[in-house]
Amino acid sequence: MLALCIVVLLLAAVASLVFGSRPVSFQELMDGLFRPEADSYGANVVRKRISRTIFSLFCGSALGVSGALMQAVTRNPIADPSILGVNTGASLFVVCGIAFLNISTANQYIWLALAGAALTAVFVFGIGSMGRGGATPIKLVLAGAATTAALSSLVTAIMIPRSYVMDQFRFWQVGSIGSATWDGIGTFIPFLVVGMLIGFVSAPALNALALGDEVATGLGVRTGTLRLIAALAGVLLCGATTALAGPIGFIGLIATHVIRLMLGPDLRLVIPMSAIAGAIILTVSDIIGRLIGSPGELEVGVVTAFIGAPILIIVAMRSKVRSL
Repeated sequence: MLALCIVVLLLAAVASLVFGSRPVSFQELMDGLFRPEADSYGANVVRKRISRTIFSLFCGSALGVSGALMQAVTRNPIADPSILGVNTGASLFVVCGIAFLNISTANQYIWLALAGAALTAVFVFGIGSMGRGGATPIKLVLAGAATTAALSSLVTAIMIPRSYVMDQFRFWQVGSIGSATWDGIGTFIPFLVVGMLIGFVSAPALNALALGDEVATGLGVRTGTLRLIAALAGVLLCGATTALAGPIGFIGLIATHVIRLMLGPDLRLVIPMSAIAGAIILTVSDIIGRLIGSPGELEVGVVTAFIGAPILIIVAMRSKVRSL
């Protein structure tokens, strides 16, 4: 499965370099990758697409691992940054930064988005934990939906009287990787590495947590500390991605369920393989958006929403929103 996924990942990366509003030939692809002296139009197109492709792979990996971590921490099979309102919280802080602090750089976006994502995650989990039964899947989803609606209204209220904010925010809001730059990728990499390492290291303990808090405690797992660390890793990955690419939804949900369907529930396999699956899904979605919207492009956030919404419905119907 690992070999197959790596082959598919490489094919998706090559397709991202080749296809778009202006497809390139095999010779132009080779010139753009291996002949720096080549100055043809097609070779320059390939070079422009390299940063976009790498950024797509990184963002997809981050969202795939973030979704797997959030599902493991909440023991909720339909947990995803977009469903639990984390993306919307990051969006609110970014639009506040644009409107009131005049932010414009990737580094400023990331810190504000992380703060918004973290506060929203804590709020949703707190609301979902109230009452009898604690943080059940259905309560978390309802809390996430209500929080998303409230924060979306705040985002709209801030933007409407400020046309300059709306112009800057509207393209970011739909979720796109078309504005990828090497500076943005360099800013993103430290957050990606730290979040991934925490996710991979915490996988064995999260397997114990899936058996229940009592069993996990009996096995020596500090459940509260584990949930906090794993949730912070998920928020770190989701918030950094949202800051640079916008609120792209459903990648974590789709990638994690595809991997779990093929390999089972062992998080030592699910978390790293979700990184590969997320990268594939986001890159392929970006290619689809470019082909459908040619000569322009359809933002990848729109494509993933069309793909992810039916999958969410199917998963909810099959699982009947029960815990993992």
